[in-house]
Amino acid sequence: MGTRTATAAVLQLATGALLLLLLSRSASSDPDPLQDFCIPEPASPAQRCKDPATATAGDFVFSGIRSPGNFSSDTGLAAVSVTASAFPGLNTLGMSFVRADLAPGGVNTPHYHPRATEVALVVEGRVYSGFVDSGNRVFARVMEKGEVAVFPRGMLHFQMNVGKTPATIFGTFDSQNPGLVRIPGAVFGSGIREGLLEKAFGLNREEIGRLRRRFGPPKQ
Repeated sequence: MGTRTATAAVLQLATGALLLLLLSRSASSDPDPLQDFCIPEPASPAQRCKDPATATAGDFVFSGIRSPGNFSSDTGLAAVSVTASAFPGLNTLGMSFVRADLAPGGVNTPHYHPRATEVALVVEGRVYSGFVDSGNRVFARVMEKGEVAVFPRGMLHFQMNVGKTPATIFGTFDSQNPGLVRIPGAVFGSGIREGLLEKAFGLNREEIGRLRRRFGPPKQ
């Protein structure tokens, strides 16, 4: 009888461990790769992997962040996002990255990544950086060159250059496709009804119109 009880306990423990393993796999940002790497075939509509024997060192090197991107006149931000669509060597590896440059006083407006945690390294400059948790607590401080911050997945975060020289930040994500939702554009540039925005933010129609013109999509 004792042997049966012990066996049942072992089976329950094994079943529980298996369930935890399956849950952890399903909760990860991206699925695990099934091969060493997968460089997509450019001409394949199904994005099939090309023969690994034809891969070269160039498939795994990206040169597009050696210099800043184009700066926004509104925010002073220049961001170069690098996903597998721009850098095929990232395909199936479950990661992507971004180079962000901020002019003095420039801001990376409040935003979040719905599918990824971000780790951000200050390469140059002094940056006020932080995030807001689900309890509306802000965790922010001025970061110096060489310091690293983490922004948990889905948490609203932001950055501002508080120095007198340009700042450069390098961010990495634990997802091949982290997504990006900028709060000003999502709220005032998405077409939400004016009446709702008036009540939610205490703004009048004229103020909402001004914000929509600033954050709405550019006219074709």
